[in-house]
Amino acid sequence: MSKPSFKDHFSGHAADYARYRPAYPDKLFEYLAGLTPAQDLAWDCATGSGQAAHALANYFDQVIATDASTRQIENALPHPAIDYRVEPAEATSIESNSLDLITVAQALHWFDFDRYFTECQRVLKDKGIIAIIAYSFLNIEPEIDAVLSAFYHQTIGPYWPEERKYIDEAYASIPFPFQTINPAHFKMSREWSLDELGGYLRTWSATQHYIQERGHDPVPAVLETLAAPWGAVQKKKTVNWPLILKIGRYNA
Repeated sequence: MSKPSFKDHFSGHAADYARYRPAYPDKLFEYLAGLTPAQDLAWDCATGSGQAAHALANYFDQVIATDASTRQIENALPHPAIDYRVEPAEATSIESNSLDLITVAQALHWFDFDRYFTECQRVLKDKGIIAIIAYSFLNIEPEIDAVLSAFYHQTIGPYWPEERKYIDEAYASIPFPFQTINPAHFKMSREWSLDELGGYLRTWSATQHYIQERGHDPVPAVLETLAAPWGAVQKKKTVNWPLILKIGRYNA
C-alpha cells in the first residue's frame, strides 16, 4: 500500500506536542526489551519529542531516534544514549541487520507501509522485534467522556486526516509482514487539570486543521462545557488511554 511522502501535521506546534502528549508507561519498554534477542540498539521511529526514546534508553545501550520533522527533533530532550536524526521512516542511515528493537508510537498511519516495512526488515537483526504502539480515545469520567466524544467525532470530526482511521480500527487492516506476537495489555495515565486537558486537545491534528480552516480555536467552547462536570479548573483528574499494540518478530 503506497502513500505520498511525509505529511507534516505537527511541526507547527511541536513545543505543545512535547509538553502535552502523555508518556508511555515504563513497564511497556521493560516488556519489549524482554522480547528482544539482545539490548544493544533500538530505533524509535517518528520519535516526535523523544518520549519513547528516553524510555528505551533505560533498557538499551544505544537508541537511534528519527523523525522527518526538524522542528520535532529540535524540541526533543537530549540524552547521552540517544542519537537523534532527521530522517524519513522509509529511508534511514541505520546500518543493516543492526537493530534489536524498532518502536513506532502514534505514527505508523502516516507512513508508506510497504516501504517502511521493507526498511524495517533491512535494519532488524534476525529475531528482532518491531512494536507498533498507539493509544485509543481517552477516558476520564462518563459525563466528561461524552462531551469529549462529541468534540472528537462531531466538532472536529471532518478535520481528521483520513489516515486517522487506522488508529480507530487498531491497525487491523494494515499489512504486517512479521511473525505476530500476542501483546500484554498496558495503558497510559496522567493527572491533569482542565487547562492541561485543553492543551492536549490542541495538539490533535484535527484541532489544528479546524483552526486553520475556520479561523478560531474550538477548544475554549468545549472547556466551558466541561467546567461544570470537571469542577475547579485546577482540579486534577486521572486521564487514561488504553494502548494499542501490534508486535512482530522478524525471521530473516
